Amino acid sequence: MTAAVRVQGVEKAYKDLQVLKGVDLEVERGSIFALLGSNGAGKTTLVKILSTLLKADAGVATVNDFDVATQSGDVRESISLTGQFAAVDEVLSGRENLVLVAKLRHLKNPGAIADALLERFALTDAASRKVATYSGGMRRRLDIAMSLIGDPPVIFLDEPTTGLDPQARIEVWDAVRELAANGTTVLLTTQYLDEAEQLADRIAILHEGRIIVDGTLGDLKKLLPPAKVEYIEKQPTLEEVFLAIVTKGGADNAAAKGAAAGVDTEKEVAK
Repeated sequence: MTAAVRVQGVEKAYKDLQVLKGVDLEVERGSIFALLGSNGAGKTTLVKILSTLLKADAGVATVNDFDVATQSGDVRESISLTGQFAAVDEVLSGRENLVLVAKLRHLKNPGAIADALLERFALTDAASRKVATYSGGMRRRLDIAMSLIGDPPVIFLDEPTTGLDPQARIEVWDAVRELAANGTTVLLTTQYLDEAEQLADRIAILHEGRIIVDGTLGDLKKLLPPAKVEYIEKQPTLEEVFLAIVTKGGADNAAAKGAAAGVDTEKEVAK
């Protein structure tokens, strides 16, 4: 089976600034591929080239077996791109946003398509609410749902959890996992190491315009010396405490543990 995305020797410069200096990578169909890199590493530039928004200066790139330079129309029909900021209409409701996109794609039964996606992304209860009232995680889930209208085989997610709180990030992670479980190929760019660790089947690190590492999480861990076994007391992180308290049933569990330890949980949370 051919790769869903293949990049060979891709270069891109903005005047005197060489952003991509010969990038090579392959993304297997139905997998989650994480492209790691710091700000300015060239992640978004590469995604724009793969989604036909930019032209490469050199090299070859194919998406779903179509050349991004010579078969751009076929590439656009094969992909969906979710940028760093949710592209939703706040004046419309969640359902209206989905129906609008389905109509723009000239699909039959746009209402049924919208309802199915609302259920898939756990947004049915908020379907009739204006998007202006949605939380960050809900907006991002709606944004991803809109990207799936038309069932594109490949989706690009450019730093999808930037600016989201811990709970919203986990909501988006669950949505991305479901995409791959349903056969969608996901190329995810991120600067969050834990995000790549949680989601990706394969990880590449883009640094100073080149892929310097490409492999599974296990492959990457082998690049460091073997871990030493040490026995230490495991303390919960602040993120774990936060999620335990705010998620369903978490507050009751936290209160029970706090009472056993002589801690007034409500007062501590208020602080």
